[in-house]
Amino acid sequence: MHAPVLVLKDSLKRESGTKVHHANIQASKAVADIIRTTLGPRSMLKMLLDASGGIVVTNDGNAILRELDIAHPAAKSMIELSRTQDEEVGDGTTSVIILAGEMLHVAEAFIEKSYHPTVICRAYNKALEDAIAVLDKIAMAIDPQDRATMLGLVKSCIGTKFTSQFGDLIADLAIDATTTVGADIGQGLRDVDIKNYIKVEKVPGGQLEDSRVLKGVMFNKDVVAPGKMRRKIVNPRIILLDSPLEYKKGENQTNAELLKEEDWNLLLRMEEEYIEEICMQILKFKPDLVITEKGLSDLACHYLSKHGVTAIRRLRKTDNNRIARACGAVIVNRPDELQESDVGTGAGLFEVKKIGDEFFAFIVDCKDPKACTVLLRGASKDLLNEVERNLQDAMSVARNIIKNPKLVPGGGATELTVSATLKQKSSSIEGIEKWPYEAAAIAFEAIPRTLAQNCGVNVIRTMTALQGKHANGENAWIGIDGNTGSITDMKEGQIWDAYNVKAQTFKTAIEAACMLLRIDDIVSGIKKKQTPGAGPSKPKVETEADADGEQILPD
Repeated sequence: MHAPVLVLKDSLKRESGTKVHHANIQASKAVADIIRTTLGPRSMLKMLLDASGGIVVTNDGNAILRELDIAHPAAKSMIELSRTQDEEVGDGTTSVIILAGEMLHVAEAFIEKSYHPTVICRAYNKALEDAIAVLDKIAMAIDPQDRATMLGLVKSCIGTKFTSQFGDLIADLAIDATTTVGADIGQGLRDVDIKNYIKVEKVPGGQLEDSRVLKGVMFNKDVVAPGKMRRKIVNPRIILLDSPLEYKKGENQTNAELLKEEDWNLLLRMEEEYIEEICMQILKFKPDLVITEKGLSDLACHYLSKHGVTAIRRLRKTDNNRIARACGAVIVNRPDELQESDVGTGAGLFEVKKIGDEFFAFIVDCKDPKACTVLLRGASKDLLNEVERNLQDAMSVARNIIKNPKLVPGGGATELTVSATLKQKSSSIEGIEKWPYEAAAIAFEAIPRTLAQNCGVNVIRTMTALQGKHANGENAWIGIDGNTGSITDMKEGQIWDAYNVKAQTFKTAIEAACMLLRIDDIVSGIKKKQTPGAGPSKPKVETEADADGEQILPD
């Protein structure tokens, strides 16, 4: 008698698991559908209302998803995907969501047929390995020193962005900035730290064409004493400090008992002598410009200006690091430990200019700057914010190529080649994993299909024609031209993607799909708040007496 009961319990358990899978897949598809229309050069823009009431107009997948407020945990983990992709390679944030959504969508049929999620995941992982192998096969090595190739590549990668209408401008800025801050780390490898050493300064006003990469840095500061200190210095000697040039305040409360009036003067003189001593230690090295991250007292300002030294105070630490990289200075913590080697002599010009209503300090014409600032000009704040987002993506693309100089075809051609190769391989796979493997192969077609949809062409005809061209894994470079929707050779159209971006997109999407498929239950750990000491509240039922008490408005 016991066996049937066990079977019944087991079937109930599986039913609940299937429901959870179904809910997770629906939530993931909803996230993918939100940004599906932002893929490709003919994509739509989204207008977002952010928490503070401002608006953002963008078609950058990551920027859109960042603003979404979604309660469903599966949808939240999908949003995290685009963030991961953005931090890792800085491009392909929309593709990764669409691909992950499609992988889950094709898995739904197998879940309903009672396939175990582990079987589906095993097939997906096998498909991922084979997809990366296909990428390696069709990848084309390039020379990152060749400016024309790099320009074409960065342009094709950001051709889907809003700023593509401004021609080569953003690609030029991105390549200049990344080549400036690239540093050799041995064994033929180069490291490009975009986050710390490239600062984007957005200054409204002027035209977008006035944007440029400075051979040095700029920051939003003026000199301490504008009338007394020079605002333009050629070949400045720069000292960077991380210590205050003012009298140290007591760490804790200090009481001093003074018996004679002269003692008070003595105290004041000690303060002044302390500041004078610090200033003299600095002035020994004959600097033209002293920059500190901390405060700078009026007395110190007096000593410095008397010796013709320009000073800037309370600079951000990140800005100070960039100046150090640009002019070859070393940030010093204690003025008494200064050495000649700490003085920065690599800058050609220090100048303070007024742009709009604000003063900006420029340290430019550096000999070998390993940090730089990109100055963006434009009509409005919203436009500048979008240009900055696009520039960040372009710099990431340039960085990826410098790190791993390999290309794969864009325009959905890579996905179609992977799909065709996996379909062929699926016939040689034995056992139950064959069907999910084949489904994964079909899921890769979501990218070219979405591209075709966004171009406004006949999707079924275009996809059939493309599948025919890719049927035997040949014609790896045939894809969709995102501007016209026509089927073209990606080499001729110069539509490329960086190898790093594609590989990361596939890995992230498939691993995320596997993770979501392995979830068979969602348990909430959030308690409903209740007033202390109150029991479970009973539903309130209205009676006639309550109704009489209410005021009835006259007709």
